[in-house]
Amino acid sequence: MDKYKQAVTLWQSYGINSIASLDKYLDSFRILFAYHSGRIENEEITYHDTREIFENGQVSNYTGNPRALFEQHNQKLCYELLKESIIHQVPLSIELIKEIHKVLTNGTYDERRYITNKERPGEFKKHDYVTGLHEVGSPVEHVEADLAELITEVNHYKGKDPLKVAAYLHAKFEYIHPFADGNGRVGRTVMNYYLMIKNHPPLIIYDEDKRLYYECLQKYDEAEDLKPLYEFLKYETEKTWEKAMKLADSANHERKGLSDFLEQ
Repeated sequence: MDKYKQAVTLWQSYGINSIASLDKYLDSFRILFAYHSGRIENEEITYHDTREIFENGQVSNYTGNPRALFEQHNQKLCYELLKESIIHQVPLSIELIKEIHKVLTNGTYDERRYITNKERPGEFKKHDYVTGLHEVGSPVEHVEADLAELITEVNHYKGKDPLKVAAYLHAKFEYIHPFADGNGRVGRTVMNYYLMIKNHPPLIIYDEDKRLYYECLQKYDEAEDLKPLYEFLKYETEKTWEKAMKLADSANHERKGLSDFLEQ
């Protein structure tokens, strides 16, 4: 069995059916996800500060940009927001994605976006923002229809490869670029939400892998080639759950007893 299938099998063996069990198996994951997802666009974010926020609700002796703290605290709040919906496998919707964006970007919009452009957390962009080498992004007037079409496609999928759908969801979401800011953090959160409601393991896109991550998204933007991102997400899933798989293997390994040593 390859490592990706092992990770899926391990996740499904947990039999997560309550908020308490979700908290248990995502205890370390949620902190690492918040840290790496935040670092992709904000290099001021540190693991130590992220852990303090998740475990203590505050950070001591912090002298950096307050935005970094807002972003990580918002990641914690977003996890709390989504837990019940994950357990009940609530399908994706425009309203849910807007709520995710509202929570993740609360207090992070700069003066230009908030005052000059009158942008707001939880609302679709009011101006045409572009992203990536090829300046992609749906026009303002097409955002809601494009996102609704994407959600319908994804929600109707009944097959056996949710990761490929998650790759498509993430690539197309970033291509649409529906919000004035926070599209990366929202897109990664929405992707993991989809994976979990399909009983597949969530994944971390590691900060040290972000160059390859961006290249894979660019391949989709340029040529609608999804394979590089799909393979990348497989790799990141394996990397995310590597330690958990090793611990599970160790627990299943039968240790020698006294009689084994006496016979030597």
